[in-house]
Amino acid sequence: MNILVSGVTGFIGSALRPVLEAAGHAITPLVRSRDRNGIYWEPEAGVIDRDALEGFDAVVHLAGENIAAGRWTSARKQRILDSRVRGTKLLSEALGQLQRRPQVLLSASAIGYYGNRGSEILREDSAAGTDFLADVCRQWETATDIASRKGIRVVHPRIGIVLSSRGGALPKMLLPFKLGLGGKIGSGRQFMSWISIEDLTRGVLHCLDAATLHGPVNLVSPSPVSNAEFTKTLGRVLSRPTLFPVPGFALRLAFGEMADALLLSSARVEPVKLLSTRFGFQHRNLEEALRAALR
Repeated sequence: MNILVSGVTGFIGSALRPVLEAAGHAITPLVRSRDRNGIYWEPEAGVIDRDALEGFDAVVHLAGENIAAGRWTSARKQRILDSRVRGTKLLSEALGQLQRRPQVLLSASAIGYYGNRGSEILREDSAAGTDFLADVCRQWETATDIASRKGIRVVHPRIGIVLSSRGGALPKMLLPFKLGLGGKIGSGRQFMSWISIEDLTRGVLHCLDAATLHGPVNLVSPSPVSNAEFTKTLGRVLSRPTLFPVPGFALRLAFGEMADALLLSSARVEPVKLLSTRFGFQHRNLEEALRAALR
């Protein structure tokens, strides 16, 4: 397939591109500079080269502001929302106007859609949460409605905590653990729904190929764990103690609202649609996934 990809130089995009190319697909990036190879767009200004979008078989849309780049001020929260909703709406509207529309638009989302739900088992048909990230994800997914109405198969991969040494949450955890200062976060009872970077990229490829998949698809391992279990497992993999818990109040003082949404929130998510379409996970076991990521 000829595939258009936004966010191709980001953490997930840079891991996904070689997987797609190894599967025989041709990749064209959406770029923000006219000096780079690819199709130009500027989402903030509502600019996209519509004529150049004709003829792609699939579109993978990953672009969006990093949600963990700093404390959530009002301005940063607005950028997080706008970078997802405006860009997705611009792209979806442009694709819907084409004479030769893509067969599928895979537009990223996240398990933040579900909010903080304790030990409740969350599936693709579960209701949205009520916090900021849940609202962002809900609006993010809704922004593709125009593409869906135009007959494009739309998939929203709701991505969990991605395990990779090259980006995401794991590298930020390593230093205190290697120093022997690792420990559970808050109560440690909050569920962490994770996925290895290998299964994530293979899951995206599966969503592109599986014509029956549409709407939300949870891209998580079938084995969510509590934060306490995650902490203990990471300590075992690194051969380090995990004796220093981080209290929730300290995280709230340091990170504000972001602490509750990203560090203390609980989401026990099941990948029902992946399993029902016989997707084969390489990493179902957390310890195996961590050892693979850190190898």
